[in-house]
Amino acid sequence: MLEVAADLQAEADELHGFLRELSDDEWAQATPFMGWTTWDVVAHLHFFDQVSVLALSDADAFAARRKALIEAMGEGKTNQQIARAEYGALGNRELLDAWLPTCHEMAEQLGRSDPKRRLPWFGPDMGVQMFTTARLMETWAHGQDVYDVRKTSREATDRIKHIAVLGVKTFGWTFVNRGLDVPGPPPYVRLTAPSGAIWEWNEPGEAEKVEGDALEFCRVVTQGRNVQDTGLSVTGDVANRWMAIAQCFAGGAADPPKPGERSWD
Repeated sequence: MLEVAADLQAEADELHGFLRELSDDEWAQATPFMGWTTWDVVAHLHFFDQVSVLALSDADAFAARRKALIEAMGEGKTNQQIARAEYGALGNRELLDAWLPTCHEMAEQLGRSDPKRRLPWFGPDMGVQMFTTARLMETWAHGQDVYDVRKTSREATDRIKHIAVLGVKTFGWTFVNRGLDVPGPPPYVRLTAPSGAIWEWNEPGEAEKVEGDALEFCRVVTQGRNVQDTGLSVTGDVANRWMAIAQCFAGGAADPPKPGERSWD
């Protein structure tokens, strides 16, 4: 089984355990992500995990699902509205207990897939490794939205390395997605993992670099925190421009929270 697929299952299990502790009132509270409730967050994860299973197992069914979703969004419907229409009859615990088995099934299929296999998605096809990493990132990042409702810290693990890698790889995408020229070569990135290990990417240099805690870097590239609310050391014009708008997820250009909006910890 691919390491990232096993890590995806572990992330889902951890989030599931936390979600089971929440009260109904907490499930109904707005998260810092677009005002979505915890229910909306889990419904969103469940919806796209189900769609991912179709991409893995039934190309025709996936194509039909993709067409319907694109048409719905073309009519002005949001992901939140689409998920509510799909699962609105499910209570909090029902939705939670529907999501985890689906996520596990998806991860199992991804983990057993040929690493060279490419899967259809809403943009270009993706290789299995990148597809799995993207699902892990979504699970982890939206999990942060829920932890932030309670203002509860969660213990970081070295599983976040997959997200850090994705953050580094999407340096150019961050600018291209906004219609901007890539301002230069990717900066040197040196991060301290939760385990204390040092993770490094790109050509070492002093002029353009990002250094610091890997958890804080992952929060910035998933737009869970503004870089100004972290202890990251960012040196150079290119590095600063990147960290100000870093975006490791697909879709239209999105802005990070404003300084202080999600800085409780």
